[in-house]
Amino acid sequence: MVTTPWDNEFTQRVKAQFGDDLKEAASYLGQNFFVAKPESVIGLIEFLRDEEEFDYLVDITAVHWPKREDSQFDLVYVLYSFARNERIRVKTMLRDGDRVRTAVDVHPTANWLEREVYDMFGIQFIGHPDLKRILMPEEWTGFPLRKELGITAMDNRWVQENLGIESGQ
Repeated sequence: MVTTPWDNEFTQRVKAQFGDDLKEAASYLGQNFFVAKPESVIGLIEFLRDEEEFDYLVDITAVHWPKREDSQFDLVYVLYSFARNERIRVKTMLRDGDRVRTAVDVHPTANWLEREVYDMFGIQFIGHPDLKRILMPEEWTGFPLRKELGITAMDNRWVQENLGIESGQ
């Protein structure tokens, strides 16, 4: 992924506030993003809401990179500012098993979004009020959007017991 530096008065204010906790401010195909350390990502989102008018949490998602050695997951928050009519992304990188603080206290809409990320990727959010599966059955084993297993190797037991078919049919 070839990025270009994102540098303007706005990014300078954010960099001044977060220093070394902000690892990158860049743009990729016209999409601006920050990369923050996991322990600072919620503080950054709160700062962007309170000081820079990014008042709407559009989405939270993740990407699994199983072969990447230092961090297997990108956790991505998509923010929007109605006042600026601007969308940005805030990203942090996590190792398998790392946990990050919930964003529910900053944006209540994070509740179901974090549950979906947990359900699909297994990423846990510290302090989440009700972190449980939201899409998959409670008995499901594993996390469907991780890339360790192909779709036909997903929870064969559950599929056979509940649907009476071989997985992947």
